Amino acid sequence: MTDLTLPPPLVLSPAAHALAGALHAALRGRWAALPGETDPDDPLPLPEYRAVPVPDDLQGRRAELIVEASDLAALRAALASGADAVALDFDDTFAPTRANVQAAYDALPWALAGEGARLVRPRALYALELALDFGGPGIAALCDLAAVLTAAPARPPHLYIPKLETVAEARFWDDALALAEAQLGLERNAVRVCLQIETFTGVRQADALLHTLRGRAYGLNAGRWDYVFSLTKHLGQSRTVPLPPRAALGMDVDAMQAYAEALVRVCRRRGAEAVGGTASVAPDPQNPRPALDAVRADKAREAAQGFTAAWAGLPGLLGAVREGFADARPAALPRETPEQSLARLTTLPDAGPLPLVTVCDTLGLALDVFAAWFAGRGVIVRAGRLEDTATAELARAQLWQWCRVGATLEGDGRLTPARYLTERRALMPDDHPAARLLDHLVLADAAPAYFPREAQRLGLGEYAP
Repeated sequence: MTDLTLPPPLVLSPAAHALAGALHAALRGRWAALPGETDPDDPLPLPEYRAVPVPDDLQGRRAELIVEASDLAALRAALASGADAVALDFDDTFAPTRANVQAAYDALPWALAGEGARLVRPRALYALELALDFGGPGIAALCDLAAVLTAAPARPPHLYIPKLETVAEARFWDDALALAEAQLGLERNAVRVCLQIETFTGVRQADALLHTLRGRAYGLNAGRWDYVFSLTKHLGQSRTVPLPPRAALGMDVDAMQAYAEALVRVCRRRGAEAVGGTASVAPDPQNPRPALDAVRADKAREAAQGFTAAWAGLPGLLGAVREGFADARPAALPRETPEQSLARLTTLPDAGPLPLVTVCDTLGLALDVFAAWFAGRGVIVRAGRLEDTATAELARAQLWQWCRVGATLEGDGRLTPARYLTERRALMPDDHPAARLLDHLVLADAAPAYFPREAQRLGLGEYAP
């Protein structure tokens, strides 16, 4: 990472610094070899097992409120919101500037104190924390873990583990948590976790991932937009026609139903909890009913599939999430073979000719989120929706796939790389970091994995030389 200009170092508490140092010393070599085996085509048979019970403070149907960990005003509002649980987020809604990471770490002692269930989503394993050095750039997940657990050693929060794909990654997390527990004098498996199944590989490995973390994992969580992003990258390598735009990829599409059912099927078999997706609309204050009705309908669908909890992206959505789950009558899941399940998971309709307005809106979404992210804001409101890393990742992957196949535009040619640049330049000049990042992602031969890591590699924003 010597080609990057590092920001000033973060200030960790002595206990957090010591724990982070121990975790890096023990695990850096293994981290460098991740993700490990990613091909689930011939998984080893698993023994019968059961997930651990849902923690006492998470019992019952829940509306959990997710909040960006560095947004102190939003964090205080979340803690006063009456949510059944509050999840502090260092991942999709979080822009990891040095100032934001410091603010979030400094807030942890008071944010994790008091009554009510607390959960934390640390950064994913791909991410580096360049403002900390432990024999090399900090591994963001381990830095976050050390800061979180030392901020509340008497009552550690539960964790959401993001973007988990392989058994090697699951073992890494289990060993990291076990090392942290030993260092802090906690019982083994004192830290309970819910696994986010939000990639194509992850959904096919869900049972194996849950088995690997069975001593501490109580559930699986569906992250729909991250999942569609992953599916777009997977299918985009071989599809010769454009995949559908976001508006055509709702949970009523058969491939998305198959994804949700796959998670619930594993949870039912193993006694785990299925946690649904995020209500991420921003209701119009003058007429909130359409947005709230859409949330209720979405959560009623999840409840019918067998999910028992879900996230709200704003305090004002908590009531609609609860109402959607109120009269839940889970239905039986369709019986299908693994081959049938895989076929459903990978069957998306062709988009057909794309309206130029759809392409430009997808461009605008990615650019708006990237620009906000470089400015230190991890989530924005755009056209009545909360947009964050996950939706920006999906937008740039769709643009990549449409350019790759030269998608036909309605009555106006094809989306070639040159046409993409023309439309992008109409929205943002070449020298803006968001434009440079999006061009890199869209015009690549293969879709890069995650944009925050690519921004660091390119030396953009805070990491510019």
